[in-house]
Amino acid sequence: MVAELCTALQLPQSTVSRHLKLLADEGWVTGRAEGTSRWYRLALDTMGDGAAQLWGVVRGDVASSAEAREDARRLKGVLTRRRSRSQEFFDATAGGWDEVRAHLFGAADLPALLALLDDRWVVGDLGCGTGRVSAQLAPFVARVIAVDESDAMLGAARLRLTGHENVDLRHGMLERLPVDDGQLDAALLFLVLHYLPDPLAAVREASRALRPGGKLLIVEMQPHGRDEYRQTMGHRWLGFPEATVREWAAESGLAEPRFAALTPDPAAKGPTLFAATARKR
Repeated sequence: MVAELCTALQLPQSTVSRHLKLLADEGWVTGRAEGTSRWYRLALDTMGDGAAQLWGVVRGDVASSAEAREDARRLKGVLTRRRSRSQEFFDATAGGWDEVRAHLFGAADLPALLALLDDRWVVGDLGCGTGRVSAQLAPFVARVIAVDESDAMLGAARLRLTGHENVDLRHGMLERLPVDDGQLDAALLFLVLHYLPDPLAAVREASRALRPGGKLLIVEMQPHGRDEYRQTMGHRWLGFPEATVREWAAESGLAEPRFAALTPDPAAKGPTLFAATARKR
């Protein structure tokens, strides 16, 4: 920036700006705008061979001068202050940084982390509903098999998933999946087990559809006392304790069960959730 060059060179802004314009006109430097600032750099990649040779001679001659050494020391201070200003911002906003980042970028964390998935995988979104999870998975895996029993949900999912050619929507019950044995590398049961009369049957089916070493992810509600959900939303189960999830894994041929309570979203009004994973033996 001009202001930083003025500090490093101890020259007035008018002089620095005039010199930069001359250098830019002759192709020695390039500039780019960033907000209200303008950044300059030496155009080494685009200057001709003659100019590059001349710069090498001038730089070698000037760099050994006392003035250049003073400029270099002041430049180091300028760069240190630039970094300090960024650090001061983080120090001042650390307590509210999550809110600042969410305000700027929204909930970008989960979609970005999905890029860690193996792009060769076939993933089962079991109880896919309107296809929200399938749409997030599709760009990062080879194929998504999305299953739901509700025709209305599948219709909504079909609209949402327009353009996602690697999503295969299938009508079927979670207790009798329309998926072959060992076809899936990973399977998701995302907030669906509390609707089922026999959740264990769905977990067993998911395990059957997984290849050996494949992984099951269950996201569900922790036990709660909101009995009105049975009437208002058709819930059959008021959450599940960790011990029950571990029993399901053991009875379904799944090993290495892990259970983690999820941090509540401040904006959420419902019960707290957990994520549980296990691997097909």
